[in-house]
Amino acid sequence: MTDVTKTANNVAFRTATRDDLPVIVRMLADDGLGKGREQPVEPLPRAYGEAFDRMAAQPGNVYLLAEIDGKVAGCLQLTIIHGLSRAGMSRGQIEGVRVAGPHRGKGIGEALFREAIGRARAAGCGLVQLTTDKARPDALRFYEKLGFTASHEGMKLDMG
Repeated sequence: MTDVTKTANNVAFRTATRDDLPVIVRMLADDGLGKGREQPVEPLPRAYGEAFDRMAAQPGNVYLLAEIDGKVAGCLQLTIIHGLSRAGMSRGQIEGVRVAGPHRGKGIGEALFREAIGRARAAGCGLVQLTTDKARPDALRFYEKLGFTASHEGMKLDMG
């Protein structure tokens, strides 16, 4: 089942289904860093479907899509994380943010974030967090414009 909501500027939001994988993977690959990370080939590598199935089986883990006139214009992954720190506060984790090339700079990303933040709030989250690659200074400025602050130093261990 997909849950669809619409905004005043005719952007519709819904949870992705497995059938959306090709368009999501194409968007993930449509930038300088994503080109080297993703495999937008037909048919998609099985790993994408397997990963989507694991996500779909995990409560509070969705790929959120923004659509204009029935076409996917943007996406992000929203995961609700329940924890013990901060007196048991839940948090929303945002990953895999992309807006399709023809829709960039038109407010789609901001609308998509507002929807994700609203969903995190409705799920009882006390904060929303994300990481951004240091090679994407425009993304950092975008997140700051939305009210995010660089309050922590993020670290990753690449195990691949």
